[in-house]
Amino acid sequence: MFKKITNLSVELVQKYLPDAYVFAIILTVITFIAAMLSTGQSFFDMTIHWGNGFWSLLGFTMQMALVLVLGNALAASKPIQSILDSIAKLAKTPTQAIILVSLTAAIACWINWGFGLIVGALLAKSVVKHVPTVDYRLLIASAYSGFVVWHAGISGSVPLTVASNAEEVAKVTQGALTETIPVAQTIFSIPNLMISLIVIIVLPLINKAMQPSPEETITIDPKLLEEKVTVVESKAKQDMTPAEKLENSVILSLIVVILGLVYLFYHFSTNGFDLNLNIVNLIFLVLGVAFHKTPIQYSQAIGEAIKGAGGILLQFPFYAGIMGMMTGVNADGVSLASQITNFFLSISNPTTFPMFTFWSAGLVNVFVPSGGGQWAVQGPIMMPASVELGVNPGITTMAIAWGDAWTNMLQPFWALPALGIAKLNAKDIMGFCVMVLLIVGLIVSLSFLAWALI
Repeated sequence: MFKKITNLSVELVQKYLPDAYVFAIILTVITFIAAMLSTGQSFFDMTIHWGNGFWSLLGFTMQMALVLVLGNALAASKPIQSILDSIAKLAKTPTQAIILVSLTAAIACWINWGFGLIVGALLAKSVVKHVPTVDYRLLIASAYSGFVVWHAGISGSVPLTVASNAEEVAKVTQGALTETIPVAQTIFSIPNLMISLIVIIVLPLINKAMQPSPEETITIDPKLLEEKVTVVESKAKQDMTPAEKLENSVILSLIVVILGLVYLFYHFSTNGFDLNLNIVNLIFLVLGVAFHKTPIQYSQAIGEAIKGAGGILLQFPFYAGIMGMMTGVNADGVSLASQITNFFLSISNPTTFPMFTFWSAGLVNVFVPSGGGQWAVQGPIMMPASVELGVNPGITTMAIAWGDAWTNMLQPFWALPALGIAKLNAKDIMGFCVMVLLIVGLIVSLSFLAWALI
């Protein structure tokens, strides 16, 4: 029965889910019309919100493009290929391959989402070299499925935000909270750790159960996934031009590595285990420069890796425009995002409030796939309501965080870097991800009902 439902989900997604760029355009139109009708704003008003938001994620877009490019370039180096191959060899069968990738990706995403997103996809590509009979679509979907736990982990943007700055927390929550919420009450609370553990254990089982029959399995020739790195023609040093000597200078690469390592030591010694996106990218860059040895070799690897970044550069501005329309307010200060949140609030009581907060966050995330954007939209509404209903704000914080991560299984926005590495389209994996969405959604919903009763 489960496989039949999975096959139906995969078939429907393959048939009706368009290219990720087309999906972004359709979502733009839906948001435009819905916001215009629900808030009473004019066509011109919504166009202004769209335009004001369109370029608001340029810095983040660059960060995500670098996650893909630097991660791919690092993976093309011989030392990393060797490490990934050693781990990949642990899988001998398609079932073992799915479990290995699912578990590794989930744990890595809980530790750090940027790291986990890339590691899962890179490991999947290595695994398929050793287990070519595994369904490649499901293997990449398994790598991406770990992303469902990232907001509940130690890089979760919402819990880290409420733990960082009391003044900002008070501002966003309109004075409902005047102090920060420590991570001991959110990320490292016993209920959240239990939910995280359950989901991390269940994910490999879900993905394992979705394996297609041999006749329905879609495989890929591992040779098609090999990273293409141009080998620079070797010359005797005395035959090189001055420019070629610089291009092949190990010393120049060593300077970059030393600078990077010194800064990383300073960062971690002064900030603790703050593995933010910029630091992840710097680690990828430093290791890539070190492992490729010469500047020209690393430059060649970057040139090859950058070919997969087109989806990010094209689509992220459209999602920024959608966020602008979702959060754009009318003369009364009402936005489409606030209306969605207020609806769930209106049907809540102290017991159901965390679960409905989780659901509302999941719905808003489809249109505002950003932790910071999610907090800006829901924090001013849900946190004061949490205090008024007598619900622990730490629970509400994690309900928003889990909802923000949950519907990433339906939203191709975050999948683009992994898809770029895997050389697949969103429709290839989203059918499997929908099943993860449904089962994880049920687990987390029941968990928040139980948490509210403690």
